[in-house]
Amino acid sequence: RRDGARVVVGPLVRDDLRALVASAQPLPVTIALNQLDDASTLPPRLYTFALAIESDARTNARRMRDEQVANVAVVSGESPLMRRFAQAFVAEWILAGGNPPQTHALVATQDGLRAMRRGLGKSAIDAIVLAVDGQDAALVKTYAPRVTTWASGQINQRLDASALRDLDEVRFVDVSWIVAPDAAAFAKLPRPDYASAARERLYALGLDAYRVARAFVAAPPDRLSFDGATGHVELSAARQIAREGRVAMFRDGAIVPLDPAR
Repeated sequence: RRDGARVVVGPLVRDDLRALVASAQPLPVTIALNQLDDASTLPPRLYTFALAIESDARTNARRMRDEQVANVAVVSGESPLMRRFAQAFVAEWILAGGNPPQTHALVATQDGLRAMRRGLGKSAIDAIVLAVDGQDAALVKTYAPRVTTWASGQINQRLDASALRDLDEVRFVDVSWIVAPDAAAFAKLPRPDYASAARERLYALGLDAYRVARAFVAAPPDRLSFDGATGHVELSAARQIAREGRVAMFRDGAIVPLDPAR
């Protein structure tokens, strides 16, 4: 406020966002790069724009319903991020009228994996959702039935050739910056060589946050919608700037987009 900021971008860390909300300080228009993990009401002039894994889960669920998938199994890891992904998928799936999915906890031992395989084979399933990270996803895939397999972008972690072979044909949701790096819209943008896909996603978030911030300089817009580096970006009525990533699959070690940019 002292420096005359019209728009503030940040914070990025969820705990910092909680502190900002709890402070009750009057804010300039603020585009927070994370979201709260509950249904708390946002302070006036605060908007959220996040790389939320829940968005990827909902995209998976909607796409699977569009493809007439009926019976689903979810294999979930123990990390908080993967639990959030699994919970968001199940909630969206059931909300859309789907049958309650089978659920299996990943136990990465020989006995645990064999038990998972037996459990998955007890009833007919059309698809499996992997709520696990990349290396674990490759492990699960070798024990799973040969059905269409879906996952979050967290499986895309610059894996070695062996893991990529195991993940062949697995579908996942990730940011456009990674799924379609040669898109004409990105041709003039600098592309730093980062050591991890996670940092590439944050860079994509920064690119789109800049576009969002520019749209808010004069005043918060009534409508905001564009295709950006993180996917399709749109302002919701709840002061959330929603993001929908691109669906892709691994094929012969490469990332292949499965849907056109909107």
